[in-house]
Amino acid sequence: MSGEQEPRSYYVGVDVGTGSVRAALVDQRGVLLAFADQPIKRWEPQFNHHEQSSEDIWDACCVVTKKVVQGIDLNQIRGLGFDATCSLVVLDKRFRPLPVNHEGDSHRNVIMWLDHRAVSQVHRINETKHSVLQYVGGVMSVEMQAPKLLWLKENLRETCWDKAGHFFDLPDFLSWKATGVTARSLCSLVCKWTYSAEKGWDDSFWKMIGLEDFVADNYNKIGNQVLPPGTSLGSGLTPEAAKELGLRPGVPVAASLIDAHAGGLGVIGADVRGHGLICEGQPVTSRLAVICGTSSCHMGISKDPIFVPGVWGPYFSAMVPGFWLNEGGQSVTGKLIDHLVQGHPAFPELQAKATARCQSIYAYLNSHLDLIKKAEPVGFLTVDLHVWPDFHGNRSPLADLTLKGMVTGLKLSQDLDDLAILYLATVQAIAFGTRFIIEAMETAGHSISTLFLCGGLSKNPLFVQMHADITGMSVVLSQEVESVLVGAAILGACASGDFTSVQVCEDLGAGLDPSSV
Repeated sequence: MSGEQEPRSYYVGVDVGTGSVRAALVDQRGVLLAFADQPIKRWEPQFNHHEQSSEDIWDACCVVTKKVVQGIDLNQIRGLGFDATCSLVVLDKRFRPLPVNHEGDSHRNVIMWLDHRAVSQVHRINETKHSVLQYVGGVMSVEMQAPKLLWLKENLRETCWDKAGHFFDLPDFLSWKATGVTARSLCSLVCKWTYSAEKGWDDSFWKMIGLEDFVADNYNKIGNQVLPPGTSLGSGLTPEAAKELGLRPGVPVAASLIDAHAGGLGVIGADVRGHGLICEGQPVTSRLAVICGTSSCHMGISKDPIFVPGVWGPYFSAMVPGFWLNEGGQSVTGKLIDHLVQGHPAFPELQAKATARCQSIYAYLNSHLDLIKKAEPVGFLTVDLHVWPDFHGNRSPLADLTLKGMVTGLKLSQDLDDLAILYLATVQAIAFGTRFIIEAMETAGHSISTLFLCGGLSKNPLFVQMHADITGMSVVLSQEVESVLVGAAILGACASGDFTSVQVCEDLGAGLDPSSV
């Protein structure tokens, strides 16, 4: 009948971060229509040991997905995509959780991405100087999976290692849980497991580091079926998973992405025409996506492989198909700001005043800095106070996990002004870390002109402004602030078959904020 509109198509994106699970309902134009989040549990049984529960995470995925699809005709939901932190999930041969701790608590079966227990293991791996290390900046990080796997073999042989049937990167665990398909995403295996998109696994590496077990069983435990992100898995949602998520069985489910890579996918292909931005007409390879939350990741792509000392990659097709990815990063950014602000003696006063104004503590601090600045720009308040931000080691470009943090220029006073200035100095230190990474990438051959920011910290105007001031580059913000969730929904849209490729799907969420810095 004339005048009738075609039914709208919807896609669900689910993002598992460090402290919460979030979900969004996105339409075919990339507009986010519904959002929900749910905290997840974390355990720190000893210093540098960080654990989670895959069952708790899945339960949270079900809660948020049910919320965002309330009131929607489930037949119009065309695809589902997951992204998650690159944490390590351990299951036995019957897919039941196994303990990754000395206490034998099998509920805690996830070694988190920021876990640094495997220090001696990563040192030994790096001493091999194996050729696979050239694809991780020359030095493997303790946050990758090989050292964690070696730690489990050497420390939890009877309770975990000998019983293990499956080691999943968390994004791959979620897609398996939804579909029953154990295939791994090319993204997670290439970025965190030393897999090569061109050559596959390198037997000699695993034998050299003492994990020949994987070679012997044809990599069955860590993945011998590898699919590009966005590929539709099996027959879609299983009846059991569909019931738990509040969706219909058979909904296409995509091969997943690591969370930072979903954010990069959500912003790096944005259409910038018509906003008067300096990057209009420049190649996509001139953009650096900075995904900033608990940690920060700096994602740059190139047509040819570029080897950057201390920066992960080059990884082929790990984020955008057909392009090589380099990934710089700072192990703690949002977590570092929280740590320094919450540990200051004036924090209770800050909390009380922010609550009285119905503001977040960071919105209050930003306004307080504006109050105490003199005629000069706010950045000059830190002329005598400096922070070295490597409280959790340096991921890039120094690639030194032994580094520690430092604050210089402290005084005897401990009032709210001092707290605000320490907060500012911390934000500046993080921005200088980004500049340090950009300089290393450009020295190696990248040509970067514009930063595309997303993630929680990109909602903080001071954080954005300091990145623009300190890097001297234009900063672009997406109109849709939840770029990571849009990236996850792009995967679902690609799996649905409604779009022919991930690149075409990138038109989702391409809207830009006209107030770009």
